[in-house]
Amino acid sequence: MQWMRSGQKGMMLCTLFAFLLLLLIISSSEASRLPHQGRYWDQMLPKSKSEGVGNQAFLKMVTGCLTSVDLDTCFRNLVFGGTVEKGVLPDWKDIPVELLLRIVSLVDDRTVIIAAGVCTGWRDAISSGLTHLSLSWCKEHMNNLVLSLAPKFTKLQVLTLRQNKPQLEDEAVIAIANNCHDLRDLDLSKSFKLTDSSLYALSHGCPSLGKLNISGCSAFSDVALSYLTSACRNLKNLNLCGCWKAASDNALKAIAENCSQLQFLNLGWCEGVTDVGVMSLALGCPELRALDLCGCVLITDESVIALANRCHHLRSLGLYYCQNITDRAMYSLAANSRVKSKHDLWKSVLNSYNNNSISSSSSNEEGLMNLNISQCTALTPPAVQAVCDSFPALHTCPGRHSLIISGCLSLTSVHCACALQAHRPGRSVFSQAH
Repeated sequence: MQWMRSGQKGMMLCTLFAFLLLLLIISSSEASRLPHQGRYWDQMLPKSKSEGVGNQAFLKMVTGCLTSVDLDTCFRNLVFGGTVEKGVLPDWKDIPVELLLRIVSLVDDRTVIIAAGVCTGWRDAISSGLTHLSLSWCKEHMNNLVLSLAPKFTKLQVLTLRQNKPQLEDEAVIAIANNCHDLRDLDLSKSFKLTDSSLYALSHGCPSLGKLNISGCSAFSDVALSYLTSACRNLKNLNLCGCWKAASDNALKAIAENCSQLQFLNLGWCEGVTDVGVMSLALGCPELRALDLCGCVLITDESVIALANRCHHLRSLGLYYCQNITDRAMYSLAANSRVKSKHDLWKSVLNSYNNNSISSSSSNEEGLMNLNISQCTALTPPAVQAVCDSFPALHTCPGRHSLIISGCLSLTSVHCACALQAHRPGRSVFSQAH
């Protein structure tokens, strides 16, 4: 490359060239199968040709230049727009930001982190726009990686730290809370090493949390969880599966009092939950869309009745192994269906079919869409059939098993009809419900 003047600058640019080439190879090979997730810099990127290279032009440049021109020209075209004015090369921090962001938007999170470590300019450009990050690919040393990245990526809104084996410790979560104050969505599932200190830190540092997954974090207490809900009142999605110490009735009362916007809650295998906690949720969280009570063996019909009476937007209910549930709970669900007649039921299904999808309005009309009553051995066919007849979105047909009744041999006669069948022009859209 004759246009390099000094050995030092030449070494730097060669390193940059190698890295850019790596990114280009990755992006050109992955672009066809990895969807542009819109995760990083969509609002920062240029929207017109006058503002920079567009998406299509950039992809054409990336996929075409490696085969049509030599690498030297390719590099100069990408980085310097094909010209080197007066023989003076800009430093690598002067590489067009839009080019860098276009490349990084096509690669995985591991490559994003590598790119952020190339130089200060790249780090600043990436960190200023990085809002979504997943480190679930990190099988070793995730704790140290989080400690290193948290002070740099302060604009994060979505952070996924799911682990196959416990790595995270409280110091990492504290670093996140101290630096990532815009965090909206945090996944800490299977972080067995975390203690209440992490929840207290998140309470102070991340009050805008709307979605939190701490499933499997069995060391958290109900006191710390209650404190978190008092600070993070915007929570709409909370996964407490396996948090048997944290998900007590007292904690559920705090959730009901503080998080009235809650829509999704997983209490699977929180064996200490009773009717007192669930009834508090039904009273304080009327916007619930999905509630998983699988393995909550202490709850009875009273919980389901409270949910049926208060949570009219409920679309998914998990009652697996809740063996105290009887027909009384099923009849309560059926009685609170918003579809009051067969005519309305079929009209609702037909509207959904004509729209080619279940819109939010039709979804609101259709009520329950998923019900898991596996191992609820006290239920009888007439009661479960009443639920099926009341909610058109429930099905037992192949590929659409939204009613799960495994382990209930007495319910084999229950059938929720597939109201929409594959059809040809001139044939009826419906099959008769049983």
